[in-house]
Amino acid sequence: MDNTKIILTEKEMPQAWYNIQADLVNPLPPPLHPGTKQPLGPADLAPIFPMELIKQEVSTEQFIEIPDEVQDIYKMWRPTPLVRAKNLEKMLDTPAKIYFKNESVSPPGSHKPNTAVAQAYYNKQEGVKRLVTETGAGQWGSALSFACRLFGMDCTVFMVKVSYDQKPYRRIMIENWGGKIYASPSNLTDAGKAVLAETPDTPGSLGIAISEAVEDAAKHDDAKYSLGSVLNHVMLHQTIIGLETQKQFEKIDQYPDTLIGCVGGGSNFCGFAFPFLRYKLKAGLDTKVIAVEPSACPTLTKGLYRYDFGDTMGLTPLLKMFTLGHDFMPAPIHAGGLRYHGAAPLLCSLYEDKVVQAVAVGQREIFEAALMFARTEGILPAPESAHAIRVAIDEAIKCRESGEKRVIAFNLSGHGHFDLSAYEAYASGKLEDYVYPDKKKDEGQSNLSKAS
Repeated sequence: MDNTKIILTEKEMPQAWYNIQADLVNPLPPPLHPGTKQPLGPADLAPIFPMELIKQEVSTEQFIEIPDEVQDIYKMWRPTPLVRAKNLEKMLDTPAKIYFKNESVSPPGSHKPNTAVAQAYYNKQEGVKRLVTETGAGQWGSALSFACRLFGMDCTVFMVKVSYDQKPYRRIMIENWGGKIYASPSNLTDAGKAVLAETPDTPGSLGIAISEAVEDAAKHDDAKYSLGSVLNHVMLHQTIIGLETQKQFEKIDQYPDTLIGCVGGGSNFCGFAFPFLRYKLKAGLDTKVIAVEPSACPTLTKGLYRYDFGDTMGLTPLLKMFTLGHDFMPAPIHAGGLRYHGAAPLLCSLYEDKVVQAVAVGQREIFEAALMFARTEGILPAPESAHAIRVAIDEAIKCRESGEKRVIAFNLSGHGHFDLSAYEAYASGKLEDYVYPDKKKDEGQSNLSKAS
């Protein structure tokens, strides 16, 4: 009988993160200073990041060793299981095999601690007392609050206002680990005050919350800024996911034909896919790799590949990425972690080079898929993860129609235990759907139109 769960022992955990920068066909365009528009140097980043993370940001070493202290904390929940979704396969009547990497088993309930623990460790090594960050749905904020507690550090979180209101239990979790949390935009920063003065009823965005967090960190000598996605060192830390998954597929003598992950900034998708992309880039393996984003915030599928700020107020370096514009205000969808105007430069470079594919899906259809998954596999997924589930189901249905026996794998980036209000809205028919307009804003169109 085929195993349902493929488990690694702690001794089989990867000892180093994989750095895809070593294997890129085209090197990344450099980040630019927000003022001078010249390439950044380490001294430009030192006020907000510790030097070890700055080194990782620019490194082209293929593997970077995971510190023992980080490994020891990882063992609280890692290695995570790779699970065959046999009941979902049966319900779909597909010849495909469907697997998911279950990152929801971490204490905060998502993949985010993989980098939160590493970032807290490197900051602690350099004497930092407090980390400041933003969070969308609250997964990243809770992960960093958890990591800071383990290292005896303070944590300040600016949470996007719409998610702050939608997800009170994430707020409580952050506070229980000792973090201080504020709805963004807030009156605590100049950036927040400026936004509120112009649009006092704004739902907020990750871009605004990033502006507030960067400003807070830059104004206090004992604090540094911590980002849960987009940057190269974050993608690096998350590759523990894909490296484990490779070992698990080796145990059952299989290799995935299709890899799927949801994308906001890109951390869980890149962490899952990058170790496999190494073989696609170097050995030419024909693996289909699909990034899934919300149709309300379709950064890859509708954005432009150009330099843009990572935040709303233009405080961060300019990054070459697919972007909807740093002033874009996403719809108040429940997948708060995917409401970001840009994406990781590493992911964007690979998408531009057609190494990965991207699709956008709607809010109602992802909740339909989430319920299919919950009713077959028993796990209530986060709305973000449900984007990957939606496309995994679609790919499995294609296999049913063609008779092709593919191996499909997706990353379950987190659980949806604190998203029950969204599930209730879907069940009652009150869940709204949103689409990004095709017409340009300069033609008099708003950023957002509500789908009928």
